[in-house]
Amino acid sequence: MKRLPHLWLAPTLLLLSLASAAQTRFIVRPTLTGSITGISSRHGLTVVGPLDKTSNRGIYVVTAPSTVDPNQVIADVSLDVECTDIERDAKMAVTESPSSLSQASVAILEGMPSPTAVSYYGKSVLGLYLDQPATAIINLPAEQTTFGITGAGTVAIIDTGIDPNHVALQGALVPGFDFVHNIAGSGSEMIDLDSTNRKILQNADPNPATKSQQLRVNQASVAILEKQTGTATINTKTMPVAFGHGTMVAGIVHLIAPTAKIMPLKAFRGDGTAQLSDILKAIYYASDHGAHVINMSFALLAPSVEMQNAINYAHDRSVIMAASTGNMGAAVVANPAGMQKVMGVASTSNSDTRSKFSSYGVGTFVAAPGEQVITLYPGQNYAVASGTSFSAPMVAGAAALTVQVNSAIEFSNSSRAISQAKPVATLGNGRLDVYRAVQYAEQNYGTGTAGH
Repeated sequence: MKRLPHLWLAPTLLLLSLASAAQTRFIVRPTLTGSITGISSRHGLTVVGPLDKTSNRGIYVVTAPSTVDPNQVIADVSLDVECTDIERDAKMAVTESPSSLSQASVAILEGMPSPTAVSYYGKSVLGLYLDQPATAIINLPAEQTTFGITGAGTVAIIDTGIDPNHVALQGALVPGFDFVHNIAGSGSEMIDLDSTNRKILQNADPNPATKSQQLRVNQASVAILEKQTGTATINTKTMPVAFGHGTMVAGIVHLIAPTAKIMPLKAFRGDGTAQLSDILKAIYYASDHGAHVINMSFALLAPSVEMQNAINYAHDRSVIMAASTGNMGAAVVANPAGMQKVMGVASTSNSDTRSKFSSYGVGTFVAAPGEQVITLYPGQNYAVASGTSFSAPMVAGAAALTVQVNSAIEFSNSSRAISQAKPVATLGNGRLDVYRAVQYAEQNYGTGTAGH
């Protein structure tokens, strides 16, 4: 198995491999009769432990001294008769995204209307969150008015975590897991903040009508928050570059499927770093803990046997999966979006053209709006965000709509309903239309109990 050279959080964050100061990590799967102890002893490896300590999946994380060439380790262990697969458990770090991304998709709202608070399924939210171009483009209001389908089941979000205290998400969350810190529960991304920024966001005004100030927080997003004064000012210089990403993704799922549940699975740190083993753990966890849908707003630029194994495991348990195609602006769809049994989601502009930054081509299943999307942001706030990371959760939300139509729906039928899209060149089945998706699902897979 070749090593994994790159992984990035799809909206803006390109992650490059970092050499460990002392050790290099690998993921190893012994044969059914093989021994991880034997493999390790023969090749000078140290066993960290099983990938998942609560389940015997036959997968292990091991380390080798950093003085040994990782490619040589892979070459040698691959020839071991007791080894089925070995691949790099790459450690990643954030670097700047392509300049075309920031030029094409990051825009501060000019002439933003006065903020208003409106009720959305029992919670007070910013009016602009509901009344934005993306919801009209995908026909969300028409779907809700005609069919009344608002989502069911649980959508697992593998990301940086979420803000579990955001008013808009109250009642929508189920217990998740923080794989970075090995903590069960809320999967909160607030853990990544320094004490000053955390205090400011935790004390933010929950009234959406106060959100009138814009603050650019990273390359892909602009936060919409209340006026900052004096010492109560967010310090963007100390804020992790990927902070807020998971909450923004969750906000889009909740926008499309407000009565579906959300399971936060924190596999990425606030600075954008992640390890493949944590992502694998999250996929298995979601599959074993009742997730109906998994959203994966990140991308691998190389194949991974263990990633495909995890996706196969989820698929066999009737989990519907969506992933972002990536932000390379080229006809190269990254994984897991390009893998079998996953809907690869590209980004479109508000005029139904491919976003300049969006990856596309073979492996793209469908597209959804991904430019200047308005969503939730930690600390009772909102944000304007761009990138394929924010297109994927629209499709994950649409999948949750099909789950309400038929609670037993599987990937093949859910994706067939979602494929009833508006054609857009090079973007698979075209741009998402939730009205068409639900209409098709009801006509072909409805059980007569949808909406009840």
